Amino acid sequence: MSRDLDIANPARTRAIMHTYGLQVKKSLGQNFLTDQNVLHNIVATADIGANDNVIEIGPGIGALTEYLARAAHHVLAFEIDDRLLPILDETLADYDNVTVVNQDILKADLAAMINEHLDNERPLKLVANLPYYITTPILMNLLAGDVAFENIVVMMQKEVADRLAAEPGTKAYGALTIAVQYRMAAEMAMVVPRTVFVPAPNVDSAIVKLTALPPRTHVPFDEAAFFKVVKAGFAHRRKNLWNNLQSLFGKQPDTKAAIQQALEIAAIDPKIRAERLTVDEFITLTDACHQAELL
Repeated sequence: MSRDLDIANPARTRAIMHTYGLQVKKSLGQNFLTDQNVLHNIVATADIGANDNVIEIGPGIGALTEYLARAAHHVLAFEIDDRLLPILDETLADYDNVTVVNQDILKADLAAMINEHLDNERPLKLVANLPYYITTPILMNLLAGDVAFENIVVMMQKEVADRLAAEPGTKAYGALTIAVQYRMAAEMAMVVPRTVFVPAPNVDSAIVKLTALPPRTHVPFDEAAFFKVVKAGFAHRRKNLWNNLQSLFGKQPDTKAAIQQALEIAAIDPKIRAERLTVDEFITLTDACHQAELL
């Protein structure tokens, strides 16, 4: 099979898999993308230029990596499946601006790896086709980390993508929405049909762009407490905020009085559901719980 064809060309993808006897691992959520237009759109959405360094998670056989390498200064790709390392050595042999490391992104010291392999003076972006089963842990890990990305462009299950970009009061709006939108502006870039993957997954995907927000002027007294309140607020979606806060703090008479005090300080209706609160209102509620000595 000619190397003039992109890795993502369906014929070349099949040839690579045949040559290496490669069977996808369902346990790792492997699905290889075979649509060059989608790859072009991912790179365009991330607005990758020749001065940018890019982190990629899960390069697979290198389809997206190839497009990133053509546009970026350097690509640092994390691949957990060691079976794919010799394949990537072959498929990406023409690109001297790609470094592949055999590490689990959830266990890697990302800051140290960036210092080792990349020039910290350049803008840093992250692009990934995330396995469905581990999308949320990876995103939460990235957002809680100390690495500052100019933007993050990820492909994920459309249902999860809907949650990231959701508005208050909608069914998709939840704790993950707030965790993301606390730090990033979320935008749905495009829907990707299941038919452009080998093998085809059971659901459609979507590309989401997360862009770093400027530093917040309104911040909670403690971020860990903020996320604790957010998580509790959505613990039982059918319950109102009053009931969910009791589940978090307790139902003793003095505790109920403190919860009532916190809601009054925050000017929030006890009967409202968490899905109707904005990020700023959750920050206000967290600080009110602190003032009422619940936190």
